[in-house]
Amino acid sequence: MSDQIEKITFQYPGLVHFEDSLALQQELVEKIRAGEIGDTCLLLEHEPVYTIGRTRDRSSLAGEPDSLPFPVVEINRGGQATFHGPGQLVGYLLLDLHRYGQDLHTFLRAIEEALIDFLQNAGIEQAGRREGLTGVWVENRKIASIGVGVRKWISMHGFALNISRDLSGFESIIPCGIQDVTMTSLEQESGRDWTVEKAAQEIEPFISAAMNRLALASPS
Repeated sequence: MSDQIEKITFQYPGLVHFEDSLALQQELVEKIRAGEIGDTCLLLEHEPVYTIGRTRDRSSLAGEPDSLPFPVVEINRGGQATFHGPGQLVGYLLLDLHRYGQDLHTFLRAIEEALIDFLQNAGIEQAGRREGLTGVWVENRKIASIGVGVRKWISMHGFALNISRDLSGFESIIPCGIQDVTMTSLEQESGRDWTVEKAAQEIEPFISAAMNRLALASPS
């Protein structure tokens, strides 16, 4: 077990086109690998876009990409299609997983843990997991999606937490390939108004705490 508390640097780029955020992630991953910077988390919003992992099964797009209202981008994460857009907090965790156990399963669970702790602190006590499904749920309603990619044990991508009541961007796809799933948001479940900026500031310590616990539990 390591006794090293890992320090994560948080950045808040604001509203970013997806392609620009992907290029930024790739740049930061190379710097982390070279030892030029430490672990970094980007907390931001996207212009409307659908993303999908590298899979032959594209049925979650629920139609041809050209028929959808927003662009479709294929990326190096696991999972089916999801929507990103204004009113959603996207967190990109760019971490050297050598310091966190080199176990994708436990890494995914740690991301879920951070989101659950944040949501419960925000008054959504029923936030939790569903057996066999990645992400965070409020009963049978999905509030956050998670998908990661790894390059030589440096992680990319992360989570998308719905903040706004407006969830219309999900209507043209089958979110994460789950039939009849109901999407929900922080505003819907809490009954209070939120901004992405406020959520980003408040979630930061929960991410740090969950990743520190993962690092401390990992072999040195």
